[in-house]
Amino acid sequence: MKHYITAAGFAAALAATPAMAQTNWDMPTPYGDAVFHTQNITAFADEVRAATGGSLDITIHSAGSLFAHGQIKDSVRRGLAPAGEILMSQLVNENPVFGVDSIPFLAASYDEAAALWSASRGDVAAALEDQGLTLLFSVPWPGQSFFLREEVTDPAQLQGVTFRAYNNATERMAQLLGMIPTQVEAGDIPTAFSTGRVASMITSPSTGVSSQAWDYTSHYIDVQAWLPKNMVFVNTDALNALTDDERAAVLAAAEAAEARGWEMSRAETATQIAALEAAGMTVMQPSDALSARLAEIGEIMAAEWLDGAGDAGAAVLDTYRAN
Repeated sequence: MKHYITAAGFAAALAATPAMAQTNWDMPTPYGDAVFHTQNITAFADEVRAATGGSLDITIHSAGSLFAHGQIKDSVRRGLAPAGEILMSQLVNENPVFGVDSIPFLAASYDEAAALWSASRGDVAAALEDQGLTLLFSVPWPGQSFFLREEVTDPAQLQGVTFRAYNNATERMAQLLGMIPTQVEAGDIPTAFSTGRVASMITSPSTGVSSQAWDYTSHYIDVQAWLPKNMVFVNTDALNALTDDERAAVLAAAEAAEARGWEMSRAETATQIAALEAAGMTVMQPSDALSARLAEIGEIMAAEWLDGAGDAGAAVLDTYRAN
C-alpha cells in the first residue's frame, strides 16, 4: 500500500520538528571596515559562524555605528551588546593595568610588546572578570609615532604645539613635552586638524593612512614609542548562556584571532609606512635630542604608573623585565 502525505500533513510534520536555535550577537567596534583590527574581528565572527553551523551569528557594527567608543565597555557590561572591542588604555582610570602598554618606551617592539602582554594578561583578565566581562583576545596597533607639520629635531620645537590625544598617556606625554593636548577620537582626526583644534598627533601609521594624514601633516617621525592594544571581550553571562560547543567555538576563534591579529599588525607597520611615503610624507628617524627627551619622559611616566599600580603593577613589570 502506498502512503501519501498531504500538504497539510507535511506542514504539520515540519511544525513538530524543532528548528535549530540561533543566537545573534551584536558587536560594536570603534574603527572602520578598512582598519585591520576590524578585518580581523570580521574574520573571527566568520569563523564562529562556520564552526557553529550558523547557530551563533555575530554582527559587527564598525566605526562606532552602534555605540561610541567610550560607551562600548559599559554597553557590554550591561548586556546591551554581548561583545565589543575597545582600546585597552581607555580604561586606565578604572585600573592602572589597562594602561601598562601605553608607557612610552617600556615595550617599543613587537617582541617586547608580546612579552609585556604575557606578563599583564592575567591581571587584565581579572580586572574585566570583576565587572562580569571575559577577555577574548587582544591585538596591538603598530608602534606610535609623531605626525607633524614640520621637521622637528629639537624637543623645544614642540612647545605650545596643539596635539591630538586619545587617552591619559598621550595627554600626559604631551604635557611633559610642553604641548597642548586635546582628546580626539580617530574618526574625528581630519576635522580636528582642518578646524585648527590640533596641529600634531602621535598615532600608528595605520591611523595615519586611514585618516589621510598627508592632507594636514607633512612629517612622520618614526619613534615607535609604544604598541597600544585593542582588546575584545564578551559579557560573561552571554558567553555562559551558549551551548558548550558554541562556547568552545568562540574561545578557539578568539585564540586564532589573537595570533592572526599580531601577524596582521606586524605586516601593517611596513605597508602603511610605505603608504605614507608614497603619499608624499617625509618619513624620518628621531634626532638624538628628541630620542633622549622621549626616553626621559618614558622614565617619568613609568614611575608615575607604578605609583598608581602599586605592588600588582610592580609584579607585572618584574615579570616582564625578567623575561
